[in-house]
Amino acid sequence: MPKNLFFAMLASAVALITAPDAQSEETKPAMTAATKAAVKPERSGLLPIDGLNYYYAIYGKGEPLLLLHGGLGSTDMFAPVLPQFAAHRTVIAVDLQGHGRTALGERPFSVEAMGDDMAAIVKALGYDQVDVMGYSLGGGVAFRMAVQHPEAVRRLVMVSTGYATNGFYDEMRPQQAQVSAAAAPFMKDTPMYKSYVAVAPHPDDFPRLLDTLGN
Repeated sequence: MPKNLFFAMLASAVALITAPDAQSEETKPAMTAATKAAVKPERSGLLPIDGLNYYYAIYGKGEPLLLLHGGLGSTDMFAPVLPQFAAHRTVIAVDLQGHGRTALGERPFSVEAMGDDMAAIVKALGYDQVDVMGYSLGGGVAFRMAVQHPEAVRRLVMVSTGYATNGFYDEMRPQQAQVSAAAAPFMKDTPMYKSYVAVAPHPDDFPRLLDTLGN
């Protein structure tokens, strides 16, 4: 694979993105050591939703705020700002399907399905309505949650998010479609790969995640 194509694919991948606990899969620690010292979750765990076990962590006290990360990332992306949010909000951080501590599973991957999942998660955690902030892929999921479950979303913030396919530059869409497992060997030294394998319940799923995002 030509190096320039790889970096174009990598940029496209990043642009795409970013109740009782079920303990059928091992959870791994959230956030960095420095962040954990500054703010600790009130609770965390795995929540069974429509065939997936979603990792969640709840921080702070106040009006609830659901944070959704970008593609090839995890809730750890918010580590630099989490203490500021948690100082005056109840922050609900969720690892999206196939990301962070949430396994990819065998269920079809779509922002529409994850939008439903987020509504189910906040309800299972005991919240009737939340503010939602999503970055990149997380913004797409947040948008679908608001469209499909408007009663569950009070305010919506989408950061660096295309709200529809034609919201991306024309030259980006073919590159996004080329994101695939073929890029996995080139990503072994990238922060995205290293952060993935550090916490993923099934680290060997990384190539399959790239195929899923490309599709």
